[in-house]
Amino acid sequence: MKTAKLVIGIISIILSLIVGFQSCAAGLGEALANEGSSGAVGTFVAIIMLAAGIVAIATRSSKGGAICCTIMYALAAILGLTSSGIFADLLIWGAISAVFAIVFLISVFTFKKDVTPQS
Repeated sequence: MKTAKLVIGIISIILSLIVGFQSCAAGLGEALANEGSSGAVGTFVAIIMLAAGIVAIATRSSKGGAICCTIMYALAAILGLTSSGIFADLLIWGAISAVFAIVFLISVFTFKKDVTPQS
């Protein structure tokens, strides 16, 4: 699971940049159209995904890091799936965050401590 956590962390950092740029564009579009502001929610989702990706890479061999990432990805999923407006892609990013949260939740329950003999 260490490799999966590393890959998810890298993908999450890259996706957070995409979500951030999209949410800036959506926020600008909503400001021009005088609609609700899911652009701000998209910015929060991007920040949470960035933080979770960094934690996932830094603590890929830790059970506590997996728990932290599960919570952060679940929060990003809840924010992404419950918002609406011009930024319809936020539903996709929320679903991806939910999948990442499920992977990290599985890694919490399948965590095995790496015991190496000392010489």
